[in-house]
Amino acid sequence: MARLTLRASGAACPETAWERYASVDQWASWSPQIKAVHSVGRRLRPGMSGTVESVAGVRVAFVVEAVDDDRRTWTWRVRLGRIQVQLHHEVRPQGDGATTSLTMYGPRLALLAYAPLARLALHRLVQP
Repeated sequence: MARLTLRASGAACPETAWERYASVDQWASWSPQIKAVHSVGRRLRPGMSGTVESVAGVRVAFVVEAVDDDRRTWTWRVRLGRIQVQLHHEVRPQGDGATTSLTMYGPRLALLAYAPLARLALHRLVQP
């Protein structure tokens, strides 16, 4: 299993960036590969499950493993067929804005293939 960490910083305040994560209805506004999130709940919570639908029509199953609103961190596991990836997200204050990090664990080729889309999404997440 491989590990890959990505980071982005921007002028959005940490509370704004965190809310963009915590409300799944906002995911498509900053993550250009996401068309919709199908889940019972609309706010991140441990045990939440569903699917993320990409703009290409691919549906990826997910389960949220941990959420810490106070520390602005959350972890989830996504699965597409036999490929499974764990993603850990953090939002931290940085100057007048926020920095976010994503650490992914999974098959090396899957992480490298997803990294450009993830990098773009992270940069959009922390923009005002």
